[in-house]
Amino acid sequence: MEFVLASRNKKKIAEMNTLLEKFCGESVKVLSLDDIGYNGDIEEDGQSFEENSVIKACAPAKKGYIGIADDSGLCVDALGGAPGVYSARYSGEDATDAENNEKLLRELEKEDNRKARFKTVISLVIPKSLGLEIFHHMTDPKMEEYILKRFGIDAHVCSFFGECEGKILREYRGDGGFGYDPLFFVPEKGKTFSELSAEEKNEISHRGRAMRCFGNNINNLFEVSIL
Repeated sequence: MEFVLASRNKKKIAEMNTLLEKFCGESVKVLSLDDIGYNGDIEEDGQSFEENSVIKACAPAKKGYIGIADDSGLCVDALGGAPGVYSARYSGEDATDAENNEKLLRELEKEDNRKARFKTVISLVIPKSLGLEIFHHMTDPKMEEYILKRFGIDAHVCSFFGECEGKILREYRGDGGFGYDPLFFVPEKGKTFSELSAEEKNEISHRGRAMRCFGNNINNLFEVSIL
């Protein structure tokens, strides 16, 4: 069984690949967009994390592969859920992690409410042309209709969700991770994401939790076991 991760972010690919191997075993082969010769950019113009993850997973699905993609972001209470789907480009289209973090600190400078959460949605887009038997109670008919109308892809769509609660610090802590990790403090661990080891982060992170949901349910999705 081949899955294609719809991403070119090397850190994200490595992180998700580790999680896929952990929960799905060696019977699942993970490919990248480069492996299947996909050279175009993917326009992430969805209005939610779920829409964006499905849009990205449609890229390999167009080529007949099972597409898997995630969309993640930081939602801050005092900012009405921002930066949300704009997390990666909070301070501009070509923003760096440092620029996004500095903008977040400025926006929260006078705020006492620092509550925030990271969210991840992982979506599978499975072309019906592959002939795989799917339990439809786990699929999303609205998203299937959406991609059929928008991309002309007749496919099954299934999404898995993960969340991690925390708060935004007023200064950076830690050298690991990426994105907003140095500012995102997790009370249950007493550390920021940047201060956690990769194993510790995968245990509690939004992406780790979404991947566990994916791993625990994948054989419930397919009528015939694939693992």
